[in-house]
Amino acid sequence: MDSGPLSETAVLVTGASSGIGAATVRKLARDGADVALVARREDRLTELADEIAAEHAVDTHVVPADVSDPAQVTAAVESTVDTLGSLDGVVVNAGVGRGSDVETLSDEQYRAMMNVNVNGAFYTARESLPHLREGAGSLVFVGSFAGQYPRPFNPVYAATKWWLRGFAHSLAGQVGDDDIGITVVNPSEVRSEFNSEDGTAFNERFELGEVTEPEEVADAIAFAMQQEPPTTINSIDVFRRDKFSHF
Repeated sequence: MDSGPLSETAVLVTGASSGIGAATVRKLARDGADVALVARREDRLTELADEIAAEHAVDTHVVPADVSDPAQVTAAVESTVDTLGSLDGVVVNAGVGRGSDVETLSDEQYRAMMNVNVNGAFYTARESLPHLREGAGSLVFVGSFAGQYPRPFNPVYAATKWWLRGFAHSLAGQVGDDDIGITVVNPSEVRSEFNSEDGTAFNERFELGEVTEPEEVADAIAFAMQQEPPTTINSIDVFRRDKFSHF
């Protein structure tokens, strides 16, 4: 295993097959962590796991799972602990943005955002907490600029991220005495596959240098994950420099 600030730790990352999740997996492995990769696309997870295992000599665990299914989340956490030996950190990254205006938003689009962004975050946190408590670990939620400010483009997506931020900060109050660190990392636009299901993916919409790269968000996540008791990073905002000029 590589020596590094996260050596001898095991971290589970949801939504690990692309974008912020894949960049986070690479960054955590570079910092020495063993990594469990959770997402629905097993082929992409396996390819990424093989890449980081070869490059950084860390252990990996591939878990094809849908975070909106509580049974699959339970199995993913349990198999991670069995395979990697512990669970010292969790990155709740899986998220989707569907549709736009409320009047034309379909039931399927609405449920997709609620199931992944809200329910998936809850299931992942619930199953992870007992293990994080054992090792004074950290739970990092990937929030959004849209979880702090109104988003006229997609009010439902924004609402899921407002829920996530409220849940995370309130959970911090509940488990802080147990030395579990809780962090919310809030990016604005990131060049990833986000928005690809119902529109133009951000990595196609924006050119390199226009908005934040997944690797920059991954750096913030890894920084939060490196903190040890009694310190935690409450939140990190990773915004494009001209973001507020659009108000």
